Amino acid sequence: MDFLPYTMKWLELILRWGHVLFAILWVGNSFLFNYLDNKLNKSISSSSIDGEGYLMHSGYFYKLTRLKKSPPLNYLRNLVIFKWQSYLTFITGILLLFVIYYYNSGILMVNKKGLEISPINAILISIFSLFLAWLVYDFLCKSSIIKNNILFIFIAFTLLVLTSYGLTKIFSAKFAFLSVGLILGTNMFGNVFTVIIPNQMNIIKSSLKSKKFDSSLSLAAKQRSIHNNYSTFLVLFIMLSGHYSFIVYHKYNWLILCLIAIISATARHYFNLRGRKINKISILVTSILALIFLAFLIFVFKP
Repeated sequence: MDFLPYTMKWLELILRWGHVLFAILWVGNSFLFNYLDNKLNKSISSSSIDGEGYLMHSGYFYKLTRLKKSPPLNYLRNLVIFKWQSYLTFITGILLLFVIYYYNSGILMVNKKGLEISPINAILISIFSLFLAWLVYDFLCKSSIIKNNILFIFIAFTLLVLTSYGLTKIFSAKFAFLSVGLILGTNMFGNVFTVIIPNQMNIIKSSLKSKKFDSSLSLAAKQRSIHNNYSTFLVLFIMLSGHYSFIVYHKYNWLILCLIAIISATARHYFNLRGRKINKISILVTSILALIFLAFLIFVFKP
């Protein structure tokens, strides 16, 4: 084996390993904090405490307290901020994109049965789609539309359908499928990098100066975190899409992906409600039955 191909294989191996590892850490942190927010007892009459609860792990009890005010300075200067899991998941994912797909764009990206575009144009379209999707999503989040959950979800899902369908007409089936995951993953990273972490740092700076921090920063950061939470199941499904070609190469792969988006978000909603002690098992059962019915339809309507 030549040295360059051998080196590329090792690079791909290390990047895949790291990408999966950092994604596990990121998703774990996201699920844990959203779960804790839902489980904390908020029926507390206190000027400084917003909620509290208890955990047990490895034989020890842990007390959790969510504060309305900043902690003492000696704790404030040593805060643990979870950001590198997100950053490294994104960085390794982008590097994998370059090492695997952009490096072999003529083979892995170009749809030989669709639009006749050059490999370099395919790469440019891919990069442009990531930037455009983020700008549109970020605009929606900063507009008054975000105040209407139903309207926001409807617009977001409509854009998902149009994007998924459009990408299948431009790229190869596998890369089109993956591109949807790239867009969602980029938006999730953008939420952390441009909203969640900057807002947290502004809150910390205000606290260090003994100033009252802007509560809207917390609300905006939490909102983006919830968006990431609901996107996670679908992104993980797409990350593993290389293992189920019967879906990726199906004639209606874009539609299947959009239906799985609804099913996965519904399942995620059940667990979020359960964290708030609202156990609507019918939501989970509905998502499971919907997945079984979708599997039946895919079997009946084979490509």
